[in-house]
Amino acid sequence: MTRRTLVLVAVIVLALVLVAGGLLACKKQDPEVVAAWPEADTERTIAKPAEPPRWPLTGLEAPSAEETVQRVVSVKIENSSESRPQTNLQLADVVYESVTEGGITRFNAIFHSQAPENVGPVRSARLSDTYIVPQYHALFGFSGASPTVNAAVNAAGIENLSEDAGISAPFTRSKKHSAPHNLFASVPAFRAEGERKGMPTTMEITGLTFDRSASAEATPTITQVTIPFSSYNTVTWNYDAGSKTYLRVNNGKNFMDAGTGEQLHATNVVVLWAQHKTASSDVVGSTTYEIVLTGSGRATVFRNGQRYDCTWEATADAPPVFKAADGTQVKLSPGNTWMQVIRTDINITMQ
Repeated sequence: MTRRTLVLVAVIVLALVLVAGGLLACKKQDPEVVAAWPEADTERTIAKPAEPPRWPLTGLEAPSAEETVQRVVSVKIENSSESRPQTNLQLADVVYESVTEGGITRFNAIFHSQAPENVGPVRSARLSDTYIVPQYHALFGFSGASPTVNAAVNAAGIENLSEDAGISAPFTRSKKHSAPHNLFASVPAFRAEGERKGMPTTMEITGLTFDRSASAEATPTITQVTIPFSSYNTVTWNYDAGSKTYLRVNNGKNFMDAGTGEQLHATNVVVLWAQHKTASSDVVGSTTYEIVLTGSGRATVFRNGQRYDCTWEATADAPPVFKAADGTQVKLSPGNTWMQVIRTDINITMQ
């Protein structure tokens, strides 16, 4: 091997040694890489926003949970032609309408989320009220009743704030109306009178059931419902798509509210077919009914221009629930509700 060849080999060997040394030095200087991910014991969750308090009889948002347990007040309001327009009937959460003597209807107005200072005209109670009032655990304001009805009200354990019970503070007489259509009452005064008499000022109640997604339903399919309570009283509800409410017409005339100045409207109209048992008849043939509103019966719920045929079920201490043929609940749209109580042999018309 020549000298030149030896020098070339030495240079190559030295280069290899330098490269190897550099790699070892780099390896010693590189920091150790460690995974930075923490070990999780539980899956991370986001807290669900608190559900706002809601009024149990409208499903609408309430100012506070405390206000939702204030006492319900039931007021008996007449519906003769002489009594119209009624005052602040629109502000009731729920209204029951049923036939009385001679085919005239009468209202049981359930006030909870709103407490008007003036409602009426206030008239006498009927046997149907002994079913309705306990279902809402309500204070009951009315004026006058037959001995039979007064006995039934007392037997039902109803907290009676009527003129018959010697109560006067909540009532006033209007000079704008003739007697007996001139008696009006204050919902806050009923509550104050109940408190003065030692009645509970708060009461948790079973509410109606609402579907807050109902406002997104399809194009209306039923725009008018007509209910012939009797030859004396026919009620029509016309659906207004703009407000998503039903406008009330009574015997062909728009049914106005003197308190609000508007045509009375309902978010939900519910027709209840119920047993009407003859309680008594007078010498001219007028019949007083006991309308049975516990148990079950046929019903149709109208909301958002839609029709839902179903059954109603009610106990003595809770308002009705509505069930479809498959057993699922038919829910209401949030807002006020009118319960139209008719005999089982009456047919309604729709278009």
